[in-house]
Amino acid sequence: MLPIRILDAWIGIWASAARIVGELTLLLLDTLRWMGRTIVLRRARFGMHATVSQTLRVGVRSIGIVMLVSGSIGIILAFQTAPSLEQFGQTDKVANLIGVAVFRELGPLIAAIVLTGFAGASIAAELGTMVVGEEIEALESMALNPVRVLVLPRVVATTVSLILLAVISDLTAVVMGGVVGVLALDIPYEIYKSNTIDQVTNTDFLTGLFKASVFGMILGLIACNNGLRVSGGAAGVGRATTDTVVQTVVTVVLADLMFTTLFYALGLTGT
Repeated sequence: MLPIRILDAWIGIWASAARIVGELTLLLLDTLRWMGRTIVLRRARFGMHATVSQTLRVGVRSIGIVMLVSGSIGIILAFQTAPSLEQFGQTDKVANLIGVAVFRELGPLIAAIVLTGFAGASIAAELGTMVVGEEIEALESMALNPVRVLVLPRVVATTVSLILLAVISDLTAVVMGGVVGVLALDIPYEIYKSNTIDQVTNTDFLTGLFKASVFGMILGLIACNNGLRVSGGAAGVGRATTDTVVQTVVTVVLADLMFTTLFYALGLTGT
């Protein structure tokens, strides 16, 4: 019967979600444990070279795409909000709306989604290929922990990269919105700049960076978890890549919803 099938599907979804949350929690705890050990114990090296290499690979190469998407979002917001504000003679408030929307929400979220497609799938495929090629077993045979050697540098890299990309995303969207405001909507430059500065507070900026750091950690953990759990050869690598993108986007959006609700309850979204 259809209701039973729907119920079975919902049970399957929640069971999968619970399993994923459990796996990510265990991986996070293991990653934090190794991070603490690398800081306290000299013999447990952090792997700075690997971290810098991963940051350059997943972060620096994503700058152009993030700027393109964020700039487009800034232009879209300017054109879409201007007609409604013009009815009340408040066209110059376009700057206020863009500033709030970008710094609080869209900047970190855009950077996270772009980095998911650009780097998350790549990390999952890379680690999955290592699993298929039995390179993980080779590391363990040499008494090298895969979490310390592979997971920790990638999680740190995605976290740091996403924080920096969120800043670039914020600035690009605001600047491109300003270009449209000044050139197409006839908003004086000084008014656009002053409205943006008056509207956006340090709290808006810092809460956005906090979200970006959590999104980056989520991205790194999900990509590494799916990559290390690959089975079934090349087909398993493909499934891990797809699962990484889907799971990360859904988790990031849900995390954004949770943080926005929490910040609203704490009074951190007011001006």
